[in-house]
Amino acid sequence: MTEVQRLHAEQQYESELRALGEIDDRARPPGWRLSPWAVRTYVMGGKLKSGVEITPKYVGNARLIEIAVATLATDRALLLMGVPGTAKSWVAEHLAAAICGDSTLLVQGTAGTDEQALRYGWNYARLLTEGPSRAALVESPMMRAMELGHIARVEELTRVPSEVQDTLISILSEKTLPVPELNTEVQARRGFNVIATANNRDRGVNELSSALLRRFNIVVLPVPATLDEEVSIVSRRVAELGRALELPAEAPALEEIRRVVTIFRELRDGVTVDGSTKLKSPSGTLSTAEAISVVNGGLAMASFYGDGVLRGADLAAGITGAVVKDPVADRVVWLEYLKTVVKEREGWKDLYRACLDVV
Repeated sequence: MTEVQRLHAEQQYESELRALGEIDDRARPPGWRLSPWAVRTYVMGGKLKSGVEITPKYVGNARLIEIAVATLATDRALLLMGVPGTAKSWVAEHLAAAICGDSTLLVQGTAGTDEQALRYGWNYARLLTEGPSRAALVESPMMRAMELGHIARVEELTRVPSEVQDTLISILSEKTLPVPELNTEVQARRGFNVIATANNRDRGVNELSSALLRRFNIVVLPVPATLDEEVSIVSRRVAELGRALELPAEAPALEEIRRVVTIFRELRDGVTVDGSTKLKSPSGTLSTAEAISVVNGGLAMASFYGDGVLRGADLAAGITGAVVKDPVADRVVWLEYLKTVVKEREGWKDLYRACLDVV
């Protein structure tokens, strides 16, 4: 297990889930391993009476998590929406891990996702030799979740073709999955539910039908409300990933992380932090997740090609790559920002020169 690059949430935080289970004496919905209170505590973090510290998995409005957890205790499914990088998949994984101890029942939505991914498929070798049988049936993650009474996850639901999306309607309303070839059906056990995620920027790709939307309760995860909140999120995730990747660099100075987050927020919002200068925004999202990637990339540069201390020169290429998605229009926006904001900001000359070298 030590050779695995990324553990599932229920494996990585097994000790926290076990500690919560030991003290959790509150009512649990049928099929749940933890009570809604314990699930919220696991996601938002806190200190237990036993002294165990539960690390926060999501930094933001606790009420949104409470609504999400309460939704999953009802017969409605949960749809997490937001711009890219707002931790939709991260929250979905941890909710599934806390509720049923299994976050792996995942359907990745793409333009090529077909009904088999949500219903079932067939082992054609056995089908040809034996005919339709349960042994020849290949279960989808959705079918397994129904049989086990677990949470199924559907990523990027709006990327899935509309006719395939509608497969979910009967599953969510009837809680059954017909298998007409075998003249039978799979009925969902208590505890079964679905968490789907959707990107706000994908609106218009494959709009969800009104019939499907009625089966979901929608929770919109916003970008971090303040600069300090976003810096805290980036710092925590960079530290976690740094340990997992075993990068030999020193822990990054908070000021370097703050510079990256400030640049991303200003370009994303179209105005400087102090509100004094309006800015043009590039075509990219410049999300918190991208800020985490930029800092981690900078740490790798500092580790292998520097002295192990994260500096502006280590971050420049990563920041530029995140900002300049369109090599023409975004490059103009980035150069203008460098010359009007970064160049004039006290203590940022090193970052200005480093970014000019790679733009």
